Amino acid sequence: MNNRSRDEHYMSLALRLAGKAKGRTSPNPMVGAVVVKNGKVIAKGYHQKAGGPHAEAIALRKAGTAARGATLYVTLEPCSHTNKRTPPCSPLVISSGVKRVVIAMIDPNPQVSGRGVKALRKAGIAVFTGVLEAEARKLNEAFIKYMSTGMPFVTLKIAQTLDGRIATSRGESKWITGEEARREGHRLRDANDAILVGVNTVLNDDPSLTTRIPGGRDPLRVVVDSTLRIPIKAKVLAQRSAATTMIATLMTAKADRFHRLLERGAEILITRSARKRVDLADLMRMLTTFGITSVLIEGGAEVNASALGAGIVDKVVLFVAPTLMTGKDSLCSVGGTSPVKLAHAVQLRDIAVRRVGMDLMVEGYVQKKDVTATRRRQRT
Repeated sequence: MNNRSRDEHYMSLALRLAGKAKGRTSPNPMVGAVVVKNGKVIAKGYHQKAGGPHAEAIALRKAGTAARGATLYVTLEPCSHTNKRTPPCSPLVISSGVKRVVIAMIDPNPQVSGRGVKALRKAGIAVFTGVLEAEARKLNEAFIKYMSTGMPFVTLKIAQTLDGRIATSRGESKWITGEEARREGHRLRDANDAILVGVNTVLNDDPSLTTRIPGGRDPLRVVVDSTLRIPIKAKVLAQRSAATTMIATLMTAKADRFHRLLERGAEILITRSARKRVDLADLMRMLTTFGITSVLIEGGAEVNASALGAGIVDKVVLFVAPTLMTGKDSLCSVGGTSPVKLAHAVQLRDIAVRRVGMDLMVEGYVQKKDVTATRRRQRT
């Protein structure tokens, strides 16, 4: 095994460790660390929750004096700044006596970016970066977007038939996909900080929006409701979960409804108006003030269309059942109006497809449009 293969092997282990904390570290990144000496793993660790010790600190504490002369593999550049809860990791790495540090990716946090590497090299430690960087970036895609744009990473999840339908003409939708696909959907809930639906979903399905898998964590529940039509007895308002329920609405909503919802324990967010509806981009900005770095949208056709139209969606996850609904009166998975030209359709890139039970799971990232170029074309 050559050096590159060896480094990738141990970095792969560090990435698997980091992934064990998926959905648990926000607003921090997921990080794994492995200490290797004489071809053997002598210690390992991962960041388990925000405010807890960092991966490097855990692994190096376990290694103790044996870390001297070893190689440290870490999925993210060791931090060099002090925050309110944890000390910087770079000084700890330097004092441990490791002679070599292998890093998957540079920290996108401007307070850290490059400074950790610089400190290690200045101390005489050999530093190598970019090992399994693509895998590391995918693992922390929400953290990267949050740090680089100040906005949460948004995943649009849709369960549909092969011909793109999510309900019959009478609204029947349970269950289009199989049990395995639904379980995978609950894993998505567990991995995200917040889950968002429109009020029509609450009115039609009365979902709890909880995570029903062993050891699962319920995300923050967000209901988009411009006129506060949500029933007071809706399951998302029942105190059966540790998760908070937020209602996103407009200032024009009736005041008496505000008070009744507050009495039920809901929190109210008043957003800007976009064509007399909740401005979803403004809502995303507001959610970041609560430390929300990732949002899963499980809306109906109109919320799906609004989210795509607002440009807030980063990734689309489709669960496609081997079923043909047929009929123009059945409900399409994305509502709104169709684009005038095919060139204006939403394009996905980096598509991945796999079987989940009897269904297909299709993942793709939204190809962001060049807004400046679009405006330039409109002016000419």
